[in-house]
Amino acid sequence: MKKPRKFLWWLVLAPVLLILLLQMYYFAQIGLWVVFNPGPTSFMQAQLAQLQEKKPAAVIKQQWVPYARISKNLKRAIIASEDALFSEHQGVDWDALEKAYEKNIRKGRVVAGGSTITQQLAKNLFLSGSRSYFRKAQELAIAYMLEFWMSKERIFEIYLNVVEWGNGVFGAEAGARHYYRTSAANLSARQAARLAAMLPNPRYYDSHRGSAYLARRTGLILRRLGSAELP
Repeated sequence: MKKPRKFLWWLVLAPVLLILLLQMYYFAQIGLWVVFNPGPTSFMQAQLAQLQEKKPAAVIKQQWVPYARISKNLKRAIIASEDALFSEHQGVDWDALEKAYEKNIRKGRVVAGGSTITQQLAKNLFLSGSRSYFRKAQELAIAYMLEFWMSKERIFEIYLNVVEWGNGVFGAEAGARHYYRTSAANLSARQAARLAAMLPNPRYYDSHRGSAYLARRTGLILRRLGSAELP
């Protein structure tokens, strides 16, 4: 009887140990990124694999630029659009998550995420684009790890350099050059607001740049720029 019981214990303990080891890996990796810039993220690698299925020679467009060389217009536009309380919360905005959950219940499908900039970065760095409660829980855990290790400015710097802005386009510098043939440092307020408006669905708006919704959203973000608080 002892062997079957011992086997059952291992069936329970093994997944728990694997999850703990995975969390330790995430925690240590984030610690390194306080000083070193991350390479291609999990999200980038997944997108590249999809692109190369259609075009084997496809590459990711990305160029890292320091925080100081990214327009304040873009920083303000993204905070105004994606996470107005970025400078205040500890990685997760529970009120926003609750509102998103209630909205999804009313609609009967997932139409809102309620993710902060920190949560979005957590997903981009390590996770897939799939939707599940386990993935969301892992996203929350990584978000708190990011906030433990990094300043808000460092979190935002990495986010600005790895966020998706179109088909194979990642980061503020590549996004600015892809859409406006300028650098991230020279983006105007309107250009920045338009780029921020694209973030919820960048590949779609890359192919539908004349979208009426995109124009309306750009105008709304422009009006909110002055109230966005930078870290």
